[in-house]
Amino acid sequence: MHAATAYQPGIAADDVALIVERVAAPVWQALRGQRIFITGGTGFLGCWLLEALLAGQARFDLGLQLTVLSRNPDGFRARAPHLAGAAAVTVLEGDMADLAGVDGQHDIVIHAATDVARAGDDPLHNFEQIVAGSRETLALAQRCGAKRYLLTSSGAVYGRQPGDCANLDESYAGAPDTGDSASAYGQAKRVAEWMTACHAGRFEVRIARCFAFAGPYLPLDAHFAIGNFIADSLAGRPVHIAGDGTPLRSYLYAADLAVWLLTILVQGDSRPYNVGSRHALPLAELAALVSRTIGGAEQVHIAGTPTPGRPPQRYVPATARAAALGLQEYTDLATAIRKTAAWHHKEHPHAA
Repeated sequence: MHAATAYQPGIAADDVALIVERVAAPVWQALRGQRIFITGGTGFLGCWLLEALLAGQARFDLGLQLTVLSRNPDGFRARAPHLAGAAAVTVLEGDMADLAGVDGQHDIVIHAATDVARAGDDPLHNFEQIVAGSRETLALAQRCGAKRYLLTSSGAVYGRQPGDCANLDESYAGAPDTGDSASAYGQAKRVAEWMTACHAGRFEVRIARCFAFAGPYLPLDAHFAIGNFIADSLAGRPVHIAGDGTPLRSYLYAADLAVWLLTILVQGDSRPYNVGSRHALPLAELAALVSRTIGGAEQVHIAGTPTPGRPPQRYVPATARAAALGLQEYTDLATAIRKTAAWHHKEHPHAA
């Protein structure tokens, strides 16, 4: 047994204030007294959802009951004791395969497991794990009488963004290439969305197509370009780009992300929402911004050479549907980079 404690934020006070203030009062009221089951609660998205929900709990005395599924509860308690030990939080040991044995009442199910595929992983295994996880969480939502279900999907469902399309909107009918075994993640997320849509008459479904983000809890040693760039700068190294630096990306700050997800959960409709920044920049410019922001000077090494005449790859959403809910980007990219680096330096001062 682990004694519950009062919530102490693991994020900056101004991030807590942003979440509490930017999540509209009707959203907080709709969440009052809710029993929420969260998968992926120990990852990047999940930790930010917990921070946001616990911030609302502390501010408005919402009476939330949060159940977090974790394969390694002790590891979660070691990494984020303020989340795992919060009075409103119950950490349930297990993975998606164990959900069939989970009963009880939950008003909301949030499937926030990112299920990110990595180079070298078996694509069929990745596909099957993602699809099975969505199936089990949907079955849980039906079994436990949930009124709302949120799937965190991905912009990968669109496949390769056309070179003449500056921002992908939710009506784009493209898809990942079925001839590319590396597209398992995008293929599986498409199936997960379809399965979610099949349950639309049983409870309110919400789909958030997540793009790229920066902020505390983002791993610096994974496949996220901005995380790798920040790791280089914190270590005093030149920022290294393995490619030619031309791909276009955009980044939404994590506190903004939390506001978006809670708003979509309560006030959105059943059609998917893009979640991300619409402001694109080439990876070479991102690397230079990271280097200037953290190190004070531009130290960037680009391994590849751009191919003349070849349009850059893009992964940038249109966000008009989110804007119609009153959502916007509240944090500029330089601030997002600075806050991400500061959190990692505080949490892991000797990691560099």
